[in-house]
Amino acid sequence: MITDYTLTMKYLIFVISVFLLISCKDSAKKEITAQQIVDLAIERAGGDLYTCSHIDFIFRDRTYSLEYADQGKVLKRITEADSSTIVDIRKRNGFERVIDNNVVTVPDSMARKYANSINSVHYFAYLPYGLNDPAVNKRLLGERSLKGKRYYVLEITFDELDGGDDFEDVYIYWINKESFAPDYLAYEFHVDGGGMRFRKAYNERIIEGIRFVDYSNYKPAETASISIYDIDKLFEDDRLELLSRIELENIQVNVGNCN
Repeated sequence: MITDYTLTMKYLIFVISVFLLISCKDSAKKEITAQQIVDLAIERAGGDLYTCSHIDFIFRDRTYSLEYADQGKVLKRITEADSSTIVDIRKRNGFERVIDNNVVTVPDSMARKYANSINSVHYFAYLPYGLNDPAVNKRLLGERSLKGKRYYVLEITFDELDGGDDFEDVYIYWINKESFAPDYLAYEFHVDGGGMRFRKAYNERIIEGIRFVDYSNYKPAETASISIYDIDKLFEDDRLELLSRIELENIQVNVGNCN
């Protein structure tokens, strides 16, 4: 015989089961991937504006320029030296140096060095946009607190093909869980004896819809020995040395046709 108590218990079990099912589905929906985090970070920092804007800025007394031509992205560095103007150009098909409107020959070893230097300055200036380049591999390491805020922690590595001369470098990004801004980044490099750097973003400004920041650039103390994956712990404990400031000046953005 089915009693009221039995019906009540069955109803409660049903309600609890539905609640648990919905909770599980909601939990599954809340799971996020490294790719989704990067996509959101790029979208909130400028999105498609990166691909249709002409950008100029000054960094350490040199003018840097990003523009798009038929052959793709063109990165420039303009140096005023004495009475001459040196324009170094990095394009998809190679490097070119122009002095006072005349193309000059540069040895391959120096051309590669100049091209890598130009690319590095532009790469950091437009972050997080570069995190969706074809050679980039993304891995979500988890979540972590840093200076009282919660972050998604991403590992970025590179394929050897199209990954550049520094494809073995490892980058770590701390993406703010609320704003999806990359507030911190660190990287481990292998050239010139190798080492680690940790950067804290500051002076965020939005210019024509694109986010730009400056960085405080830190390095571990000589006595510090730690994995790049734990370098934020040194920062948290004030055990990193300020090495330099990465500051962009006179930023100009001309947005083209983004359709």
